[in-house]
Amino acid sequence: MTIYDVIVVGGGPAGMTAALYALRNGKTVLIIEKEGFGGQITHSPRVENYPGTLSMSGNEFADKLFDQIIAQGADFEIETVTSIDCEGDLKYVKTEEETVHAGRTVILATGVKHRMLGLEGEEDLVGEGISYCAVCDGDFYSGKTVCVAGGGNSALQEAILLSQKCREVIMLQDLPDFTGEAKLQEVLFAKDHVRYFTNVKITALRADGETFKGVTIENKADGTVQDIDCDGLFVAIGLIPENEGFKDFCDLNAYGYFDSDEQCLTKTPGIFVAGDCRSKQIRQLTTAAADGAVAALAACHYINQ
Repeated sequence: MTIYDVIVVGGGPAGMTAALYALRNGKTVLIIEKEGFGGQITHSPRVENYPGTLSMSGNEFADKLFDQIIAQGADFEIETVTSIDCEGDLKYVKTEEETVHAGRTVILATGVKHRMLGLEGEEDLVGEGISYCAVCDGDFYSGKTVCVAGGGNSALQEAILLSQKCREVIMLQDLPDFTGEAKLQEVLFAKDHVRYFTNVKITALRADGETFKGVTIENKADGTVQDIDCDGLFVAIGLIPENEGFKDFCDLNAYGYFDSDEQCLTKTPGIFVAGDCRSKQIRQLTTAAADGAVAALAACHYINQ
């Protein structure tokens, strides 16, 4: 059995950056990804906030980073990691495919999933009218009308940012009241071009071919149905970390994220975390890459000791 210096679980920006930094430090690396390399950034048709790059698609970024780590000598597997066993100085990473990989260190860069609405056609419209990040995609809707699904702090913050660019922002909350901070509500709803509907459910996405046209909402109290015309829909109804299988090695916070600070350390020597899967305030492409670098250098230091 090959024993790797570093096994990276997750092939998003954090995981691939971790692989890159470990490889550049002369370590052998296996990166395991269960679906497709690139993570959430591949849903962004244009990325214009990454330093040094005027514009690129998320897929272009992911492809270039993947090519870079392969050129540096990374091995990779498309498998789903289910558990880790620690035996002496080695970590054994087990997968659904019934394979076992051995490494001296493990970096968990498992990422998160955006909670989706679960509507027909939603996946096809991601990046083509549906977005999950106002910082990433808000500029594409300057002077246009957008809806924001959600009513917590994240949704309100997204809407405040969008209100600085868009002609109109329409909030769609499925509860009778907004649950976000009162101060955020005060700032947002003081704006004349912001309006809202509460206690409504988005029942359908409206599109003309590949062109997003708006949503259909249903009032949960009286059942009335209404079409809302808009150019884009920002979904801010939560993120889903997938860290439960690793809680014996890495503490989780109340929301299921790895309870680790910017040093990317865990309670288990030789296991590190990186990217959106850990507890943090800002989840962006740049912060994911930064985590990957920090975790990889921490892993290299652990090995060298």
